[in-house]
Amino acid sequence: MLSSAQLRAARALAGLDQRQLAERSGLSVPTIQRMEASDGVIRGNVDSLMKLVAALNEAGIELIAEGAVSPNGGRGVRLRSPS
Repeated sequence: MLSSAQLRAARALAGLDQRQLAERSGLSVPTIQRMEASDGVIRGNVDSLMKLVAALNEAGIELIAEGAVSPNGGRGVRLRSPS
């Protein structure tokens, strides 16, 4: 599950604006805006969420799920080292 705060942080970390993320994911700018403005976990079409996660992954973003190994144990994002 992806939270709106994670999405905003991931986009900023990748250096993408909403338009660029929309283009990379094949989603519309209003969809990205709606997702970022939502409260808490993003709800939406599974296909849209998969496209979004794939675009962030391609930009080098690793999404950290709740309870995943991280120093503080919370949700977050991190930039993977270049492959």
